[in-house]
Amino acid sequence: MNSGSPTVAQKGLKHRTLSAAILDQLRQSILDGTHPAGTQLRQDALADAYGVSRIPVREALFQLEAEGLVRMVPQKGAIVSDLSVEEINDVFELRRIMEPRLLERAIPLFTEADFTKLDAIHARFTAATKAHDVSQWGILNADFHMALYDRAALPRTRQIVAALLQTSDRYTRLQLSTTEAMDRAKSEHAQLIALCRSGAVADASSFLDGHIGKVHADLLRVIEQRAARARAGDGTHQGPSDGTADGAGADDAPRGPRSRSLAKGEVLR
Repeated sequence: MNSGSPTVAQKGLKHRTLSAAILDQLRQSILDGTHPAGTQLRQDALADAYGVSRIPVREALFQLEAEGLVRMVPQKGAIVSDLSVEEINDVFELRRIMEPRLLERAIPLFTEADFTKLDAIHARFTAATKAHDVSQWGILNADFHMALYDRAALPRTRQIVAALLQTSDRYTRLQLSTTEAMDRAKSEHAQLIALCRSGAVADASSFLDGHIGKVHADLLRVIEQRAARARAGDGTHQGPSDGTADGAGADDAPRGPRSRSLAKGEVLR
């Protein structure tokens, strides 16, 4: 007879739910800059803050490590990851390989309901940029891209792309830090919807590849400009390392092997 005490299964479910809630809060705190790069996330302090044991906190930190948002350092524990140029290049080059392939498979299967969903996400993205709601930019950008690929019968590829887009969240917020970048994102998302509606598979795929490439180049440029300002503040400014003038147009995004704007392994702190 059930005495009213929670079963082992119920306790396990509660524990997993608690860990997931902590994961969501920590992820959001990292992405919105509450916990900036280099911050040490101490398990005991977090457990006290959330009023829980260390176990769900530790599980959340391990998941954040798998997502690339923290790194585990001996004797120090979890440290919020720096913005790594190598990671940015890796993420965006993988996206340019996988996302056009997904879109090619999805377009012939689009329904009117799919376009209604895309239009709704695009409207929310536009509203978030107008309101400067930074917390929503990366989320809605990822939602838009994943909605483009809903019909593609490539579940493993979709899963990988979803993880890449999640990793891209903090980068997207940084890249969309200018009005020009936000306006271009809105315009290009609208054009992607139009190309999909017309059934222009090759054109849509090519446009998507260029869209991701421009975001990649934009992001590297923003990071380089920040690094240049930091060097100038230290009296060591020598201009962008790749010779690109500050504010150069994103349409110059390289195709094929990408050039790094910072030295290999260099990070923005």
